Amino acid sequence: MPLRVAIIGSGMIAAAHLRAARDAGATVAGILGSSAERSAQAADEWGIATGYPGLEALLADRPDVVHICTPNWTHADYAEALAAAGVHLVVEKPVAATVPDAERVVAAVERAGVVAAVPYVYRYHPLVREIRARRLAGEFGDIALVHGSYLQDWVLSPDASTWRIDPSLGGASRAFADIGSHWCDLAEFVSGETLTNVMATTTITYPTRPAGSTPSFGGTSAGVDRVPVQTEDIAVATFRTARGISANTVISQVSAGRKNRLWLEIDGTLRSAVFDQERPESVWLGTQDGAMELRRGEGSVAPDQARLNRTPPGHPQGWTDAFAAFVADTYDAVRGAQPEGLPTVVDGLRSVRIVDAVLESARSGEWRIL
Repeated sequence: MPLRVAIIGSGMIAAAHLRAARDAGATVAGILGSSAERSAQAADEWGIATGYPGLEALLADRPDVVHICTPNWTHADYAEALAAAGVHLVVEKPVAATVPDAERVVAAVERAGVVAAVPYVYRYHPLVREIRARRLAGEFGDIALVHGSYLQDWVLSPDASTWRIDPSLGGASRAFADIGSHWCDLAEFVSGETLTNVMATTTITYPTRPAGSTPSFGGTSAGVDRVPVQTEDIAVATFRTARGISANTVISQVSAGRKNRLWLEIDGTLRSAVFDQERPESVWLGTQDGAMELRRGEGSVAPDQARLNRTPPGHPQGWTDAFAAFVADTYDAVRGAQPEGLPTVVDGLRSVRIVDAVLESARSGEWRIL
């Protein structure tokens, strides 16, 4: 029987969850927007049977899984309520705006014994799994360095704005919580290194931006009231790991021409590897004697890559496929399976703790323990 799922939220990321849920074979039974009117409108636009007037109506409908795709400050309350009702959930990251709230989410999920996944979907690119499998097999030798960046340009204009800029809605961090969290999760997942300490700096590019929101990824606004910016546009973080090696990343939402460029490089004593999210069909592998490009689906591939290859070589896969694979694994976990590498609210709590340490280090100018 297909799982019955519901979605809370009606923005860009909710649409991505909707597509992935349908791709995974679920029945999307209903949607809850910011108001009863918005719920009905979104249900009509997206071909969903029910637009819930409120959370009580959603819970009364008893979906198997609920996807939480709302502003950051709402995640913890929704997650706690759903877990208490015995509903499995997918909660967008960050799972909460603060460490105590993230701890509350994990505690509620553990009490209820429900599946609670967090969409760190870059884990689900097939070639990410290929690099990880090769690292686990010892091909890279000892890991000596982990480094990279995550660069976007969607708030490059001083007239671009978003609810994420308001700390009361998005939390104290913007760029690092939004995309730096993805980089850290991917770095630990692929390299096997555990980040333990951080020294960070943050930068606000423009002191003010327009009040309210403009469309994400490209919108601008002019002629409206401006408000002070309190959340960072750029963060640079250097980490130490449990084994004593260094890791470094540059996070920016104001880098012109970079739409969604997550770059991760793993340098080992025998081999290096690079994954570039904007070119997910190939990875760079380097040795002291030269370098090569490995393309998805070619040659002898790791079982974990093979599992996630949805199309033949030469037929590109991308972020939407990775999202669909993550959701499919979540639904398999709801059915009792234990999918390899499924990110959960425990990973989400770790991410919130890393973000908190980055902000504390940037404020104090000192190293912070994660």
